[in-house]
Amino acid sequence: MALVAGTLVVLFGGGGALCATREPVLVNVAAAVDVAPVAMRAASRFNETRTSSGGRCVLVQVTEQPPATVLRTLIGDRAGVLRQRPDGWIADSSAWIRLARKQGASALPAGESVVATSPLVFATRSSLARTFSVGGTQMNWRMVFPATVRGRLLPTDQEPDVVRVPDPSLAGAGIATVAAARDVVGTGPEADKALTAFVRWAQAGSAPDYRTMMAAVDDRSFWKRPVVIVPEQSVWSHNQQPSPDPVVALRPREGTIILDYPYVVTATDPDVAEASRAFADWLRGEEAQDLVRRAGFWSGDGARGPVSPGPQLPAETPVARPSVSPEDIDDALQAWSRLAPPTNILVLADTSRHMAERVKGTTRVAIALQAAKIGLRLFPDSTHMGMWEFADGLGGPKGYQERVGLGPITRPDTGQVIRRSVLDELTSTITAHPDRDSSLYDAILGGFRTLTGEYREEMNNTLLVITSGKDDGHGTSLQGLVDELHDEWRPDKPVQIVIIAFGAGADRDSLGRITAATNGSLHVAQQPGEIIDVFLAALARRLCHPTCKPTP
Repeated sequence: MALVAGTLVVLFGGGGALCATREPVLVNVAAAVDVAPVAMRAASRFNETRTSSGGRCVLVQVTEQPPATVLRTLIGDRAGVLRQRPDGWIADSSAWIRLARKQGASALPAGESVVATSPLVFATRSSLARTFSVGGTQMNWRMVFPATVRGRLLPTDQEPDVVRVPDPSLAGAGIATVAAARDVVGTGPEADKALTAFVRWAQAGSAPDYRTMMAAVDDRSFWKRPVVIVPEQSVWSHNQQPSPDPVVALRPREGTIILDYPYVVTATDPDVAEASRAFADWLRGEEAQDLVRRAGFWSGDGARGPVSPGPQLPAETPVARPSVSPEDIDDALQAWSRLAPPTNILVLADTSRHMAERVKGTTRVAIALQAAKIGLRLFPDSTHMGMWEFADGLGGPKGYQERVGLGPITRPDTGQVIRRSVLDELTSTITAHPDRDSSLYDAILGGFRTLTGEYREEMNNTLLVITSGKDDGHGTSLQGLVDELHDEWRPDKPVQIVIIAFGAGADRDSLGRITAATNGSLHVAQQPGEIIDVFLAALARRLCHPTCKPTP
């Protein structure tokens, strides 16, 4: 009788009692920040089902982990990794899974299942949304670009003064935004310049996670009309706390990108992998999907929206931007990885008599430095920067002098004022010397040697020369400079010389030989309005450096 009863327990639902007599299979799941809370609730419900695998109970534990940290763990990095490899992973974009596979992550089987989805939205305070509506401003993907890309120096009063983007190296929404930006501008040199402007602008206002992004919407201390790009669910979650001016989700008029949350089995032990798959299967069921939708997400298949969306979320089904494919998202992530690393940049400003010539009522140097002032805003706080001024006789026989020493832009060079503030002031106060010739070649050689000596491996190292493009022949010769650059340029420390020459008198052939020696680039501007354009073109070289083709 006991034998028959035991058999009936196994056959008719007594698996929980049987598996309780053995050591359970523990499954550790890493989940992205925004999906982790609902994943934890789902794991608790799942554990109550006493699901068995191989005759043992499966117990799931979920921890909140940034996708980038999990990625580094799976590909075997040594720094910035988890203490223990997870057995399952819920990322905030399939792009992370594809990237992990490309970088050699082991034990990532095909066939991950999407647990939840959430469309990207432009989020802002309700009061600001009304201001934009009255002004006829609709959210669109071009708003992620700085105003210079849209043909003006500053945004109008009827549009956001900033659209902040989650850091693409840390958040799936950031990756998708880069893809949308690339899709909007297309391809080619002009598109590269626009994308470069976007990346530099986005870096200055990026945040590591969606909670920080949402807090920035309520911060009224700096930006007057802030908008952030986040998953719709982040707006839902933020609004769980009552506010007199709640945040609303606005969808871009050209169509959005649907962020997915895939579950992938990462366990290397076969028994644990089987148990992890059991949890993945359960997450696709009705009970788990109901939990997901009650947490402000759309269902995994994208067919059903949040259970109680509230008035701040759009009621209609989101329309996806069809032209953005998974391959586009992966390519955009690669572009960001090339453009985003911090910069170690030494700027040489030509203040010789050639830059004292007047163009449209002002001097060449004033026009060039006004563009540099705008360009300075495109560099994030992680930048290292310094500035020299050069003209024959300045600072002694070499013809150049240091105005700001090379170092972190957010720290002082000397005194109390940080470098960024000093540089911003210098772009307004430096004037040209009508009685001094140009010492261009000496300054370039000196700057190149200084930057090589202070090379930083984790940064892009660039010598940026803003000049009339002429040397008056009192020091190093052209051939001597080119020979020295060829001899001293090191492939393991690739300092790049970028020259922005302003005016019709620039010696293109000579300047081209100089930049070619370091695989750099030459950009010549004829009109004042072209300066910022060529500045962005120079930065866009990061997309191919150090294997760029010579500039025409």
